[in-house]
Amino acid sequence: MTSRRAFVKSATLLSAGALISPSLLAAAPKYIGLQLYTVRDAMQQDPTGTLAKVAKLGYNSVEGATYTGSEKFYGMEPAAFAQVLKQNGLIMPSSHYVLGEAMNNGQPTQGTILHGWDKAVDDAAQIGVKYMVCAYLFDSERGNLDHYKQIAEHLNKAGERCKKAGIQLCYHNHDFEFAAQDGKLPYDTLLGMTDKNLVKMELDLYWATKAGQDPVALFKKHPGRFPLWHVKDMAKTAERNFTEVGNGSIDFKRIFAQAKLAGMQYFFVEQDKTPGSPFDSIQQSITYIKHTLV
Repeated sequence: MTSRRAFVKSATLLSAGALISPSLLAAAPKYIGLQLYTVRDAMQQDPTGTLAKVAKLGYNSVEGATYTGSEKFYGMEPAAFAQVLKQNGLIMPSSHYVLGEAMNNGQPTQGTILHGWDKAVDDAAQIGVKYMVCAYLFDSERGNLDHYKQIAEHLNKAGERCKKAGIQLCYHNHDFEFAAQDGKLPYDTLLGMTDKNLVKMELDLYWATKAGQDPVALFKKHPGRFPLWHVKDMAKTAERNFTEVGNGSIDFKRIFAQAKLAGMQYFFVEQDKTPGSPFDSIQQSITYIKHTLV
């Protein structure tokens, strides 16, 4: 996951067809999204062509994975990137950022929560981003529970700045937040020490499940706190690697049935590693989602 340091037309509208489960219909989302980290190499080489290909496969929203104060959005100014999205019938309601405690060659990284956040928020607003997400804490940024409390304070402050721009701040989990310290989970500290209106959660279904957590139980304990999801499946192997949605062991039907309880607004397919072309994998995933979940 440390590679996130470097890489941090419209889909068919939903209908009441026979393939849609009645239990899911009420909460069926309008958008099927893709986290662009899945196609990060292609985005680095040809962002315009990659977005066109993603849209052609049926995705109608994306979540950004790369932003810095100097590189903007995949090397493009906000207005130019917004135009590319529009040309392909895409929206980008959410984008990932990092905390910024970890230094890059001894220098702070701009476009992070702790460095250059005002500019990051302004640029996000130009794109039409609705959710800015703290995507990942590097090893040096984790620490003990007291440090997580400090991180919660940083998130609250960043969330206040987002709110002024009409944007919601979120926090995206991996599995390390569910490793107990002194009998307590860092994830619970983040949930408990952040203002529920200023900081919401993007639940990564794969990492939460791998850590032994039940997403539905989290929704019941914190209703409405999870407007964003990462829909990522877990292979039915001892290694529990990433796999295409529908090929693994996660019961997405059960989870999607609780979308309203969670407060889910958008979800994004993500597959950190693929066995071949990521485009083949995301095509498999969207086919399953269209025929089974929405």
